[in-house]
Amino acid sequence: MTPPRALIFTDLDGTLLDHATYDWSAAAPLLDRLTAAGIPVVLASSKTAAEMVPLRAAMGLSDAPLICENGAGVVIGGSGTSPDDRSAYWQLRAAIEALPDAVRAPFEGFADMGPVRIAEVTGLTREAARAAAERAFSEPGLWGGNEADQAAFLEALAAHGITGRRGGRFLTLSFGGTKADRMAEIATGYGNPVTIALGDAPNDREMLETADHGIVIANDHGAPLPELKGEAAGRIRRSARPGPEGWNKELSGLLSDLGIDI
Repeated sequence: MTPPRALIFTDLDGTLLDHATYDWSAAAPLLDRLTAAGIPVVLASSKTAAEMVPLRAAMGLSDAPLICENGAGVVIGGSGTSPDDRSAYWQLRAAIEALPDAVRAPFEGFADMGPVRIAEVTGLTREAARAAAERAFSEPGLWGGNEADQAAFLEALAAHGITGRRGGRFLTLSFGGTKADRMAEIATGYGNPVTIALGDAPNDREMLETADHGIVIANDHGAPLPELKGEAAGRIRRSARPGPEGWNKELSGLLSDLGIDI
């Protein structure tokens, strides 16, 4: 198989999707051109497979794999199904519930919320919130304590092999695996073409720094990412505009700079 001219990995919320409206229309023409040019776009998100498979189809990207639940799982290209084995998730939830009440109390996970509360805190519809609750590998949640309490919470879970990552809204718990880990595996399957990563939040940092080229999308809903490794050398650039507008403008510019005409 001849490797594609590039392989693009992109975060969703706040990056390819508008943070407030979840709209991606500003990026739709570029997505269509990338598909026509045979350049795969791999969605990489904290979202579940149940959320991402329909979104991938709506964007016309179904031939590409997707990275779900912050790198804890992958769904292959052309697959319209979600993982059947949820044992890792139930093991994760058991470890959370086994914590002392004072340590566990500030964490409100998706299983604690249910679809109605998930819809309330995310702005999703009830139907979309039910898909967000279909976890297989990880558990996002809101943290209601201070930083010291969070450190104690994560330290207690580390004894069970569980790590936590902060995204744009949520603290997400899993047994490991990152977007960057999955990016490397997928790139190998495509013959290791030039990789481009786009993201806006701390859970995108490793992916941005690992890719051949990274684009930090302006974050208008939280603290901006600090300077990343490779940014001073020009390997990583930043958008002025947030969401799909920034995604469209900066990715178009980068592809042009790399001599990749689409």
